[in-house]
Amino acid sequence: MGKKGKKEKKGRGAEKTAAKMEKKVSKRSRKEEEDLEALIAHFQTLDAKRTQIVETPCPPPSPRLNASLSVHPEKDELILFGGEYFNGQKTFLYNELYVYNIRKDAWTKVDIPSPPPRRCAHQAVVVPQGGGQLWVFGGEFASPNGEQFYHYKDLWVLHLATKTWEQVKSTGGPSGRSGHRMVAWKRQLILFGGFHESTRDYIYYNDVYAFNLDTFTWSKLSPSGTGPTPRSGCQMSVTPQGGIIIYGGYSKQRVKKDVDKGTRHSDMFLLKPEDGREGRPEPVCSAPQPPGGKHRDKWVWTRMNPSGVRPTPRSGFSVAMAPNHQTLFFGGVCDEEEEESLAGEFFNDLYFYDATRNRWFEGQLKGPKSEKKKRRRGRREESEGGSKLACGGTGTQVPVEVVKEVVAEDGTVVTIKQVLAAPGSAGQPQSEDEDSLEEAGSPTPGPCPRSNAMLAVKHGVLYVYGGMFEAGDRQVTLSDLHCLDLHRMEAWKALVEMDPETQEWLEETDSEEDSEEVEGAEGGDEDEDEDSGEERGAEDGGCDKPRAHTACTAGRLRAGGVMPRPPLASQRD
Repeated sequence: MGKKGKKEKKGRGAEKTAAKMEKKVSKRSRKEEEDLEALIAHFQTLDAKRTQIVETPCPPPSPRLNASLSVHPEKDELILFGGEYFNGQKTFLYNELYVYNIRKDAWTKVDIPSPPPRRCAHQAVVVPQGGGQLWVFGGEFASPNGEQFYHYKDLWVLHLATKTWEQVKSTGGPSGRSGHRMVAWKRQLILFGGFHESTRDYIYYNDVYAFNLDTFTWSKLSPSGTGPTPRSGCQMSVTPQGGIIIYGGYSKQRVKKDVDKGTRHSDMFLLKPEDGREGRPEPVCSAPQPPGGKHRDKWVWTRMNPSGVRPTPRSGFSVAMAPNHQTLFFGGVCDEEEEESLAGEFFNDLYFYDATRNRWFEGQLKGPKSEKKKRRRGRREESEGGSKLACGGTGTQVPVEVVKEVVAEDGTVVTIKQVLAAPGSAGQPQSEDEDSLEEAGSPTPGPCPRSNAMLAVKHGVLYVYGGMFEAGDRQVTLSDLHCLDLHRMEAWKALVEMDPETQEWLEETDSEEDSEEVEGAEGGDEDEDEDSGEERGAEDGGCDKPRAHTACTAGRLRAGGVMPRPPLASQRD
């Protein structure tokens, strides 16, 4: 009894500390958010000029990350919303809506009256009712000087059948945040985690909320058991049995004044109704919520210990649901942090989590079928004559390094190195059949390593769009689109190649006069807003950003927030 009481007292103490921290952050950020609300209102005034739905065939969207890519429940379409782009001096935030027609391989820009404000690091979930609905919660907006952030707590729904946006107002929902995760669970939206940051403080969350799609009401869940520590940018997916998996994520904590250290989490938890009814098909919340917004079902956290080959620790990875109810895990970045700098190793590998077996395995490409016969003939020659390879004996396969060079508009050459592991060299392929291992060949180049990319799976085909990687001090935002048939696992196909013309990178303006000119382009000349300023600034939600970058600000990207800035030379030394 003594130990139990001590544990409960410790738990209550942690809750009080978290509540005090949230109150402190909320108080300090209130003034900042009031300032930003005026800027957001200005952009919404520009959006109000849209009075009718306009669908325009267009080239692929501009480079971006921290957007959402969703699958239409009835049509062969992908829906892209929001996101951000940084060109070295300025960040552009978007609330544009694009539709990609898979069969026609064509993009359409859809302008709809009264859209949500510009944002990134939000969450979007599609549900099938009413001809399809796209639900969007939260995200963030940045101030013109890049030092203040507005975290949204609004909930929107895009009615896909009528192409209309609607803001759904309901009390008792989550506080403003970004980097959170949200999934559709029966007739509810379940939301977990995220973070909120003001100029001097930040807080990470591990709370859980449910939004009832029948009653349009929020309720805060209070699961029993030990759950995940506060974090953002994690994996959140629904199991075939109806439970909810949380894996990994990112958080940071202050180690001394003005110095923060990021943590890449690699633990896994299962959230499910306490009475074990997670497999039942009927909705949990078909009846109205009781007074006070308390959820009538009890939930429980359970720590998971999956087998197999797990992803290496990282942040900024992307997640989608693959065939056979498997969760697909792609890319990300592993950082080496110091007090005033951060360098990251980026990935483009695939992992699958099979919830029915509680097992991870690595996705391996088999190679095109047309090459398999050649490889079979070559095997006999290799076994007879032997092969002298750098890292092994006869028949040993080595990793393949693919190098791409992209020449930007300003003449800068960015080299992208992509190391692909040889098939069977680590982990398990999607099919654990030995015959498939025998037929595996050299890997085929696909998307370059990246973090914060957008994923979607339709008809068993994975689509990867955008994201970013770092080349020295330069941060490259991508606009390419690749697809991979997850049933065959043969080879990636590039639908949209990376366009060097979009790889703009501007150096920092040294003089105060230049800085004032940049700010003026954003800040307030109405005539300019009506002309070029609206095109690049107000229309895109552009925000000036300082170049100064520490491990603290870099943590925003790893957490799923507005993009960090490259470090100054003085900070790297």
